[in-house]
Amino acid sequence: MTRIASLLATTALLAFPAFAETPGIEKPELTLGFIKLTDMAPLAVAKEKGFFEDEGLSVTLVAQSNWKVLLDGVVSGELDGAHMLAGQPIAASIGYGTRAKLVTPFSMDLNGNAITVSNAVWEAMKPGLKMEGDKPAHPISASALKPVIEAYAAEGKPFNLGMVFPVSTHNYELRYWLAAGGINPGLYSPDDVSGQIGGDVLISVTPPPQMPATLEAGTIDGYAVGEPWNQAAVAKGIGVPVITDNDIWKNNPEKVFGLTAEFVEANPQTTLALTKALIRAAIWLDENDNANRAEAVQILSSPDYVGADAAVIGNSMTGTFEYEAGDKRPAPDFNVFFRYNATFPYYSDAVWYLTQMRRWGQIGEAKPDAWFDETAKSVYKPDIYKAAAEALIADGNATADQFDFDADGYREPSADFIDGVSYDGTKPNAYIDSLTIGLKAAQTLTGGEIVN
Repeated sequence: MTRIASLLATTALLAFPAFAETPGIEKPELTLGFIKLTDMAPLAVAKEKGFFEDEGLSVTLVAQSNWKVLLDGVVSGELDGAHMLAGQPIAASIGYGTRAKLVTPFSMDLNGNAITVSNAVWEAMKPGLKMEGDKPAHPISASALKPVIEAYAAEGKPFNLGMVFPVSTHNYELRYWLAAGGINPGLYSPDDVSGQIGGDVLISVTPPPQMPATLEAGTIDGYAVGEPWNQAAVAKGIGVPVITDNDIWKNNPEKVFGLTAEFVEANPQTTLALTKALIRAAIWLDENDNANRAEAVQILSSPDYVGADAAVIGNSMTGTFEYEAGDKRPAPDFNVFFRYNATFPYYSDAVWYLTQMRRWGQIGEAKPDAWFDETAKSVYKPDIYKAAAEALIADGNATADQFDFDADGYREPSADFIDGVSYDGTKPNAYIDSLTIGLKAAQTLTGGEIVN
C-alpha cells in the first residue's frame, strides 16, 4: 500500500469511528453466558448489530440451563462473563452460596419481572379486588392474596410459590410484595437456607423457562419471573400476572453483566470494549421511543437466544403488558435498557440488595452502614462504566447528554415502592428498621426465634 493510500485508509477510519476497535485488547475471543430471558437483549443486540465486532471482539453467546450453572461457569473461567442476577455478584462477594470475587461495570436493565398466579388462585383473589369498570384496578396488593393463603392453610394445604434463585431480584420483589400485603414470606438462617422459617407461604426455586409448565402441573400456585415467562402463562391460558415489578419498585434494577475481578484485572481493555459494546446495545434498544424493539423481538425469538414465540416476547417488549387474556395495558417502561440511567452501576442498587439479604436473614448478623457501602463498592464499578461512556463519546458513538454520571454513585432517596416506604441507600440500617415484616437491623434468628 502506498503512503497516500495508507493515509486515506487511516482518514477513513477516523471519519467512521463506529468501526474503530478498542486498542490493546488482551483477549479478543470471548464466551459469554446468558439465561433465556428477554433482558439478555443487550448481549444479543451487541452481537447481531456488530457492536462487539466494532470493538474488536469475537463473542460466542451460550445459553445456560440455570443461574447456578451460569455462576459456576463464570467463576471457573469456562465463561468469560455473563448476564447475571444483580444479587449474584453481591452474594458471592460476601460468601453467601458460592464465594467468589465478582464485579460488574454495567447494569443491564430496569424492571422486566412480574408475579403470576394460577387461574384457580386468580379466581379466588378476584372477589377482593377493587374494580375499575369491569377490570381490576392496578397495582394489585398482596392483601388480596392473603385470604386465599389462609383458606389453603385451613384445608391443611401449603401455598407454594416459585422464584428463580435465592439471591434473585424476583425473590426479593416477591417477598417485598407479600410483606407489603401483610403476608410473611419466611426467613433464612445460617442452618436453614430454605427461606421458609415462619412463613405463611413456601417459596422455592424453579428455573425461568420451566415456570409455566410447573404452574400448569400444579406444583406451584404462582411465581415471580422475568419475561417472556409471565406472558407465556397468559398465552397458554394457565395463569394471570397480577403485578409487574415496576409497580412494586418503580424502575428497579434487574440484571447486571458480571465478570470475575481476576478477569477484569488481567483484561482491562477487553472489559472496556465489552462495556462499550453493551452500552451501545442498550442505547439502540431504547432510542427513538423504543423504535427498534420490533427488530429486537425478532432477534430474541431466535432459538439461539430466548427461543419463545415473537408475539409472546413482543407483548412486553413493545410497550404493553397483558394481564388476564385480552386485558392488555400500556407499559412503556416494562423493559428499560438505557433511559433513566438504567445502565449505570449505582452503589445504592447494590446496597438495596444487601438490605433485603439482611432483612430476610441471608446476612445473619448486624452490619454497620459503612459495611454496606464498602461491599457495594467492591462489586459495582462505575469508573469502568464512565471510561467506556467517555470512549464512546470520543468515538462519536454516543453524546455527552445521554449520560448522567452521578458524583457519589448513589441515587436520590425514593419512596416509589408499593408500600410507600422511602429508601435511602446511604442509610441502610434505618431503612431496614422502617420495614414491617422481616428482621430488624440488629436482630438475629436463633433456633427459629427472632432475638433482639
